[in-house]
Amino acid sequence: MSDLPEALEPEAETVSTTEVVEPTSAPTPRKRPKPGERRVQILQTLAEMLEQPGTERITTAALAGRLSVSEAALYRHFASKAQMFEGLIEFIESSVFTLLNQVAEREQAGQAQRMVQVLLQFGERNPGMTRVMVGDALVFEHERLGLRMNQFFDRVESLLRQSLRLAAEAAGSATPTVEANGQASALTCFAIGRLQRFARSGFRRLPTEQLDIALRALG
Repeated sequence: MSDLPEALEPEAETVSTTEVVEPTSAPTPRKRPKPGERRVQILQTLAEMLEQPGTERITTAALAGRLSVSEAALYRHFASKAQMFEGLIEFIESSVFTLLNQVAEREQAGQAQRMVQVLLQFGERNPGMTRVMVGDALVFEHERLGLRMNQFFDRVESLLRQSLRLAAEAAGSATPTVEANGQASALTCFAIGRLQRFARSGFRRLPTEQLDIALRALG
């Protein structure tokens, strides 16, 4: 932001007392959001509304009301409500897989269990996103959204399977692939179950509670 120029001293002049005009204050122009800023604001507000326990289907009218804009204003940034949910899913995918890949690169022992912990911590910190992840927020929305979240967990399971197979091979397992497939499936189902319980308990049952004990029981 550039500095404003310093005010200049007015030249002396003679003003008739009968012609004095009271100064008027110019109206403050309304600040317009920067490109992309309103889009992010819409997604943030949608996520916040999903964090309210007991929230049923969120309408575009309710979302527009929360933002104090018209529904037409929403559709200038998103072609449909399904596209808004896709924006949230893209955030989930980008955030979670970045974190999981970091675990794969930086940690060796207990890598798969650490991935599950990271996934559950993400859900715990983003309750509204958890409702999207487990499908609760997508029940009345376009079918492709639910399919995309199914693919998300398929990718999570694939990462777990790869990590567990390497660990089984290093431990000298005679059937590393079979072992990894079974463990990855169990860990993925466990993570989904913990996230579902979190969402359906009104966010009271944290997905990470007694996590170490549960993961040890799963082996």
